[in-house]
Amino acid sequence: MKQFEERIAVVTGAGSGIGRELAVACAERGMKLILADVDVDGLSATQDLIPSNVAVRTRQCDVSSVEAVQDLANFAFGEFGNVHLLFNNAGVAALGPVWSATPEDWKWVLGVNLLGVAYGIQSFLPRMMAAGQDGHIVNTSSGAGLTAVAGSGVYCASKHAVVALSEVLLKDLENAGSKLKVNVLCPSLVKTAIADSDRHRPAHLASANPNSAPFDRRVRAGMQASAVSAADVARITMQAICDDDFYILPHPAVRLRVEERLRDIIGDHRHHEPDNIITTTDGP
Repeated sequence: MKQFEERIAVVTGAGSGIGRELAVACAERGMKLILADVDVDGLSATQDLIPSNVAVRTRQCDVSSVEAVQDLANFAFGEFGNVHLLFNNAGVAALGPVWSATPEDWKWVLGVNLLGVAYGIQSFLPRMMAAGQDGHIVNTSSGAGLTAVAGSGVYCASKHAVVALSEVLLKDLENAGSKLKVNVLCPSLVKTAIADSDRHRPAHLASANPNSAPFDRRVRAGMQASAVSAADVARITMQAICDDDFYILPHPAVRLRVEERLRDIIGDHRHHEPDNIITTTDGP
């Protein structure tokens, strides 16, 4: 996608962090904006950063609710008639060892991080495809969606699922002959408000991992020390959309960890197979 001016972008999780910077980056390119978040005050603060000559609408939306995301899609198409960039970006985090994660941790994190992306795809894509124009769906995963991070089992599971969902979506769109493209954004630690996402955690899902504190301190320290800003991530993402790069990895260290993981998966085992062994993908 090369043309941005006068086209329409939808950004979930636009009330802070990467979502806010994506909104600003789209506005700088002359796009019309639909900005969504559960945080109304955050949305207002983001809107204040958008130049007055840019058409922008805001909508409170809990992406873990399929009805809310469908309403967001109806609102976006009702306001502007089309959508060209869909950023399924809203995300939350719950930390602590897997064995002490609560059922509420799983419901909350998977509801926002995974189902929020799935609902965005289901609610927007049919209409985007019907328009027959080019466009992009950008799903925010994480470096934790390509690797494993101690104390982040629930979060990692949700973000690995987003990577897989995005990979399959890319193939599905190709099979359908659609002009739409997919990107999956996998940043590492960035100075955002995700460490404080508990402030928007629903009361009925409030029971959290009792052993999260040491992992929370480590994540906050890493975020503060990060040399990559949310604005950097947005800039890199917009360039990746132009270049049609499927995987977006703003942090070089993530690439190194992915390489290490792949070596662990593949290893040197294939080099030790007896010469008379023939491998096949055709089944037994």
